[in-house]
Amino acid sequence: MAASIAVMGSISAPRLSSRTRRSAVPPVSASTSTRNENGSSPSCRHRSIAALTRRDVMASVLSSFVFSQLGSCEDTLAEPSVGFREYIDTFDGYTFLYPQNWIQVRGSGADIFFRDPFVLDENLSVELSSPSSSRYKSVKDLGTPQEAANKVLKQYLTEFMSTRLGVRRESNILSASSRIADDGRLYYQVEVNIKSYASNNELAVMPQDRIQRLEWDRRYLSVLGVENNQLYELRLQTPENVFLEEEKDLRDVMDSFRVVKAVN
Repeated sequence: MAASIAVMGSISAPRLSSRTRRSAVPPVSASTSTRNENGSSPSCRHRSIAALTRRDVMASVLSSFVFSQLGSCEDTLAEPSVGFREYIDTFDGYTFLYPQNWIQVRGSGADIFFRDPFVLDENLSVELSSPSSSRYKSVKDLGTPQEAANKVLKQYLTEFMSTRLGVRRESNILSASSRIADDGRLYYQVEVNIKSYASNNELAVMPQDRIQRLEWDRRYLSVLGVENNQLYELRLQTPENVFLEEEKDLRDVMDSFRVVKAVN
């Protein structure tokens, strides 16, 4: 059953109607009364000053209102937030939030797979161990968070192994930690970075002609949990530059992952 979080819209300043604009500054009528030494009548000058004062006041009020509303819009745009939907799998026993504009991809090999419709390298999936061959009691069966991180990184490098000539991968474990969520269960969280370099002329004879350039630079986040004697892993892949822009939302997704009792 999906639930979504509303996204706040922008705010715009209301426009004055033509009637309001006309009444805001009353017209100044001509006068034939006695004029002073400057050639203008005292009553006319008095009305002009009054009208000018009213115009200044109205302009000041409207300017303050418009700019205050623009400031509110800028504050809203400065902190963008994406809405989420909840994915619940009662049969396999897990749940998480995902960005509401992401689309589900079938036939990916994972238990469930979502990806960004525009950034194709940004995706989210859930992997779980076989219920018939695994007997996990706790995520501690993987060892410490650091030991679990080593296993996660090794699995990633195995999956991304390339047979192309001139390809080189650089990898780093950025963090490995544990947390007890609001469901009372223990989860491990792992973050790694992997960079891929490839030569633009891998068949060149001279080493100086085999120049390697960065192909991609990605952040991989994993949350590991155990339930139903199975190991569950929520995996998120995103380009590093995208991660820097969407870090809060992506971390909210990872923090939302929960394993639950499966309903068979």
